[in-house]
Amino acid sequence: MSNFVHLHVHSEFSLLDGANRIKDIPKRAKELGMDAIALTDHGVMYGVIDFYKACKKEGIKPIIGCEVYVALRSRFDKEPNIDNKYNHLILLAKNEQGYKNLSKLVSLGFVDGYYYKPRIDKEILEQYHEGLICLSACLAGAVNQAILNGDMPKAEETALWYKNLFGEDYYLEIQNNGIKEQVLANQKLIELSRKLDIPLVATNDAHYLKREDAYNHEVLLCIQTGKKMSDTDRMRFETDELYIKSPEEMSEYFKAFPESIENTVKIAEKCNVDFEFGHTILPNYDVPEEYPTHYDYLKKLCDDGMRKRYGENLSEELKTRVEYELGVIKKMGYVDYFLIVWDFIHYAKTNGIPVGPGRGSGAGSIVAYSIEITDIDPIKYGLIFERFLNPERISMPDFDVDFCYERRQEVIDYVARKYGVDHVSQIITFGTMSARMVIRDVGRALDVPYSDCDKLAKMIPNEPHITIAKAMQQNYELRQLYESNSETQKLLDIAMALEGMPRQASTHACRSSYYKRAS
Repeated sequence: MSNFVHLHVHSEFSLLDGANRIKDIPKRAKELGMDAIALTDHGVMYGVIDFYKACKKEGIKPIIGCEVYVALRSRFDKEPNIDNKYNHLILLAKNEQGYKNLSKLVSLGFVDGYYYKPRIDKEILEQYHEGLICLSACLAGAVNQAILNGDMPKAEETALWYKNLFGEDYYLEIQNNGIKEQVLANQKLIELSRKLDIPLVATNDAHYLKREDAYNHEVLLCIQTGKKMSDTDRMRFETDELYIKSPEEMSEYFKAFPESIENTVKIAEKCNVDFEFGHTILPNYDVPEEYPTHYDYLKKLCDDGMRKRYGENLSEELKTRVEYELGVIKKMGYVDYFLIVWDFIHYAKTNGIPVGPGRGSGAGSIVAYSIEITDIDPIKYGLIFERFLNPERISMPDFDVDFCYERRQEVIDYVARKYGVDHVSQIITFGTMSARMVIRDVGRALDVPYSDCDKLAKMIPNEPHITIAKAMQQNYELRQLYESNSETQKLLDIAMALEGMPRQASTHACRSSYYKRAS
């Protein structure tokens, strides 16, 4: 393993704060001669799977983490001007148990503790700390906040609390970030390390890839906060040091404390989380007692449904098709999947909740048609089952089901009651900064007149998957403006650097997940 590992890194999923793209993080680590790197986004784990895959592709060891928000009191307290303040804390998963606990903490931060940010507290940290490594975080960490407030007894008390909880897996985090308060914090952290026998670890709180990306990151912060670069009261880091530094840079700055560099490698060696893809865990569907297996019940529903749809005397073609589909469904382990989908659609129809006829490849299944998941006859319209499900397909099958907008929540509530709220979640969706939007966002941050931004944005063709770069190839006038006007070039260069990054997260308008995937 290399002689230094970054353990505090933010991606674009630290929404409008991190300017590192997931795909670029392991590539940069590889370029700098590192063979492991962590992901520690603010309060979320949205990018974990993509990060894991990107690291594996580059031969880099992924370290799964999160910079969580810790409530100053309880996560349940939500009093204005008190509980909108919080501390940061870095948590890294050592093993599968650690990953599960980290996921649990992050989820509870949203479910129980959301108030401006998804917050955890000491109570659930005590409950779910097994398998986790803890770092004291940046200047917004509890220990650093006590130091900056001149309260060393509080800093010591806080550090000891975390040491007692995490033992040898708790580290005091020192950084070289060009922020003047960090110099004082480092001095006091080193004193605490010696006094309390808590090891030091060097990090860099990397929010962007290279030093030259600092300005783009400042613009991103302005977009997040609705400020302009010219505003004197805007949120700013006042440093260009928050990038993915080389091991040589980190080792040079912390040469007086080589153990803080060595500990990054020790921590990376402790962290070993691997994901198994393609294995799905479905909630159990309780079939009536008279049926020996779930398959027997599905077959009974299907037999009854086929007679209802096609009459008593089924043709050989129909018999062959339904037997084939049932065989594939059984072989691939999706019997419960069909029963669960049938269950909530059956509930909706028997309760007068309008349900669509079915869209997408699921309409090609005669089993789905027979049990009234869909209402489109695949035989009549020559629809192919294999487009929906076949042994070569790795991903889960996906029925597109439309419920009445006004009563859709009744179906979601039914599923939650029957299968448990821990098996039901609505799917997240990310609004990204599209070509037109990012031009307007960046222009606003740079205080470019709206009319100028609007003119540029309208030069972007209104077509799917368009990018600014593609638009400049297609639109001669836009390219000429870029090449002849330095202000336009600056705006578009920043816009292209930020284009496609997530802008906000929200609940998908019409989808819910009624199964849970194995990690």
